Amino acid sequence: MRPTSEVIAGDEFVVLCDDGGHAIGTQSKATVHHASTPLHLAFSCYVFDDADRVLVTRRATGKPTWPGVRTNSCCGHPLPDEPMVDAIGRRLRHELGLTPVRLDLVLPTFRYRAIMTDETMENELCPVYRAVVDAADLRPNAAEVAAAWWQTWPEFNAAAAEPDDVLSPWSATQLAALRQLGTDPKRWPPADRSLLPAAALSDSLPGRPERRG
Repeated sequence: MRPTSEVIAGDEFVVLCDDGGHAIGTQSKATVHHASTPLHLAFSCYVFDDADRVLVTRRATGKPTWPGVRTNSCCGHPLPDEPMVDAIGRRLRHELGLTPVRLDLVLPTFRYRAIMTDETMENELCPVYRAVVDAADLRPNAAEVAAAWWQTWPEFNAAAAEPDDVLSPWSATQLAALRQLGTDPKRWPPADRSLLPAAALSDSLPGRPERRG
């Protein structure tokens, strides 16, 4: 795995995928999002504390995609040489100061495409995970997170359709799928890891960064 200092310095690459979920190359994260964003590998994570509250965040206003939008706990991209669970841990620490004490895959095949008003597109294979953390460790990184707060799962569900504070398009779509797993997040059954996109199954995602597009 690349040192975190290199990632924060802007040397981050994402894994490009074909429609079958296989890795086909890499591209700089700084250049991958535009009006014709190629399909790439990502993840979403819903963080819970020991009181079964979910951590809701608001994206920092400086984020290039969906700035200032209310969303789930954490999202990100695995590096080309980084296992998915390591990527989730890295982003949780960087964005929120959190280390998961439990991490479960819950939606292995989630995929979405969304377009901002300026035509910037998100186009991701985005498996969804459930994490459990110690709430006392929460330390939001202002460069990534404008605000973070805990809600019960029913409260989060009830606020999902709030017209004056729109939920991110990926979280809104994920929420519909998560509801199918049951009303109690701690009872969601862990998913079969073999259902992940092929690009996410290798312990060492391919490889040499090369710019595309």
